Amino acid sequence: MSNFEQFHLDFYQSNYTIDDQEEGYNSYGSNENLRGSRKSQTGDSPPTSAFAPSEMLLSSQSYTGQILQPTYSPNTHLGYADGFDEEPPLLEELGINFEHIWQKTLTVLNPMKPADGSIMNETDLTGPMVFCLALGATLLLAGKVHFGYVYGMSAIGCLAMHALLNLMSVPGVSHGCVASVLGYCLLPMVILSSSAVIFSLQGIPGTLLALFIIGWCSLSASKIFTSALAMEGQQLLIAYPCALLYGLFALLTVF
Repeated sequence: MSNFEQFHLDFYQSNYTIDDQEEGYNSYGSNENLRGSRKSQTGDSPPTSAFAPSEMLLSSQSYTGQILQPTYSPNTHLGYADGFDEEPPLLEELGINFEHIWQKTLTVLNPMKPADGSIMNETDLTGPMVFCLALGATLLLAGKVHFGYVYGMSAIGCLAMHALLNLMSVPGVSHGCVASVLGYCLLPMVILSSSAVIFSLQGIPGTLLALFIIGWCSLSASKIFTSALAMEGQQLLIAYPCALLYGLFALLTVF
């Protein structure tokens, strides 16, 4: 045998036996038979529409709409269409009612006018915030930067009056109602601070004017509290702590 034939036999020599090859052929043939049986089953199975009821087929055939565009039915009622017309105004949703603000302001400016308890029992903080800013602005015009003192004494005074009124009244009162009443009754103190811009209050006329403003604020606040909480005969008891609170604001304004 030549060298070329010996090299040819050595090159194609392998360790695989005939049994392994036959076993591989058998497994490959079984896989092909399994695939063929599955294809025959799927091919012989009837379509799914054969088992579907006739009502579903009719409904699918009668649909004439487009994708994402359903057909319009006159019987459908959009409930939100009328909801926009029935919504309250934006200022009313925020709790800002200019009519009530004007009525409360007139009640404070006229201490002899009887107060409406239903209006004064509301937690309206729009007017108090405006009057606190006005008091701080007028003090700033007089050369006194007391915004922190104004808001600090207002917060402490509201908490103290809330605790006192809850002890004295049967129905009780909320923090918002106390802050609203005390804030609206701060309007005469704004008049006192505005006059301090024009002339000095450190004297007998200024002291008398400050005492008058303190009595005005405390009388208006006590009147509103007694009418809102049904505390007849206790106005002087409520006016005393109110006078102490407004006296602090008067000291800021005068000195």
